[in-house]
Amino acid sequence: MSDGSAFYITTPIFYVNDVPHIGHAYTEVAADVLARWHRQAGDDTWLLTGTDEHGQKILRTATANGTTPKEWADRLVTNEWLPLLKTIDIANDDFIRTTDERHETNVQKFLQKLYDDGFIYAGEYEALYCVGCEEFKPQSEIVDGTGEYEGQKVCAIHSKPLELLQEKNYFFRMSDFADRLLALYEERPEFVQPESARNEVVSFVRQGLSDLSISRSSFDWGIKVPWDESHVVYVWFDALLNYVTAVGYGQDEETFERRWPATHLVGKDILRFHAVIWPAMLMAAGLEVPHRVFGHGWLLVGGEKMSKSKLTGIAPTQITDTFGSDAFRYYFLRAINFGQDGSFSWEDLAARYQAELANGFGNLASRVIAMVTRYFQGVVPPAAAYEEADLHVQQVVAKAAADADAAMSTLAIHDALAAVWTIVDELNGYITIQEPWTLAKDDAKRERLQTVLYTAADGLRALAVLLSPVIPKATAKLWTALGATAELGPLDAQPLRQAGDWGRLPAGTEVNGLEALFPRIEADVVQGA
Repeated sequence: MSDGSAFYITTPIFYVNDVPHIGHAYTEVAADVLARWHRQAGDDTWLLTGTDEHGQKILRTATANGTTPKEWADRLVTNEWLPLLKTIDIANDDFIRTTDERHETNVQKFLQKLYDDGFIYAGEYEALYCVGCEEFKPQSEIVDGTGEYEGQKVCAIHSKPLELLQEKNYFFRMSDFADRLLALYEERPEFVQPESARNEVVSFVRQGLSDLSISRSSFDWGIKVPWDESHVVYVWFDALLNYVTAVGYGQDEETFERRWPATHLVGKDILRFHAVIWPAMLMAAGLEVPHRVFGHGWLLVGGEKMSKSKLTGIAPTQITDTFGSDAFRYYFLRAINFGQDGSFSWEDLAARYQAELANGFGNLASRVIAMVTRYFQGVVPPAAAYEEADLHVQQVVAKAAADADAAMSTLAIHDALAAVWTIVDELNGYITIQEPWTLAKDDAKRERLQTVLYTAADGLRALAVLLSPVIPKATAKLWTALGATAELGPLDAQPLRQAGDWGRLPAGTEVNGLEALFPRIEADVVQGA
């Protein structure tokens, strides 16, 4: 088991034949911000993302496109999923594909262990199956079709007809783990979060668990069951194992011990797989369950969850091409309480960009750098005697840093950002009240001007450090403008949990010119986005 300094965080692995939309990017950015935060805090951090490439849905899509499933997956990974990571500045440590040899080989090892230990048996199965979900549907997710599907049973999620499948399959004895799972939820209430997600999972398990069909014999696109190659492994059973195969399970026990267990970020629609099936699988294999499973909410457009079939998905580039990747990252983590559903609108994005990023943070940075340049020939002056207003700024910075770190530890990213933004508001108000441009006109107030501008500059230093996991491009520019690189070293090497310590920006540092961090965007450009 990893020690306390290790932080291993994962996104779900996404179906390759889905087109990446802002919902996928939202999860990626949240995981990336948490990873950057822990990495900069000095923790042994590892961020995993990747793609899920097996299953009947992908087989059918590849066939419809006149190619093999592997060629289809290769094309989509290269053209869609890897470019997404660059578009939104994801600094992942690994990218796993379920077609990787390291994954397929060790899935078979895991499955063989469960079979040898008596947790897998053969049986007959008949049930309604959704190809879109790659899942036999529980009664609660089966509804009567309407319109062209009237008289048929359809998936409540995809609104497409279900298929009645009858197969000889292999089953995982998941029903054996209901009591152990309930005990886990009781003993570790933080295991499933937020609270609404935990309540949903507990309620589901209390209703009783059925054994899980974990193989298919009606198609062959998947990992072969090691003791019966006429079957392939059920795509979800295969996919969930990526979290351990990526960090050495079955082949590098030292790395596995160092990294595992993980924190999983997932959309709430796949919460049950991660908070019920996955820990049961791990218990059966004698492995540690994850640290935490966090089911975040959906991004809604026009009040509905984005859907490929309903053509409501928004590509991340539709936003980043206009507003940039920093604004994308900031907006979704500031505007939405992480864990709850949130509605996206172009109007809200544009308003926050202008008010919070351009006017609030960007203008603050530009003004401070410009005044240091104008009044002190570009050299950060030493502070003289601190007055009550200056000490209050220091207190706000220290509290913001502590509050942000505490919020990040509970994955409350929105609260962390709100805490950091108190520094932006405080510094803007401080400069307005202190009026350094007025102080500069009176030589007798030269020392007071030094203190005010040092206070503002060191406040910017703290902001650059605290915001760097969220808006890495803008903060890197600010760090260079502050001249901090030579004196303090690179921004991503700053001790994040000391960001609130006052006076870390050395007096005498030479600042550099700063272009607008968040340039003005014309209204007609926003409307056309």
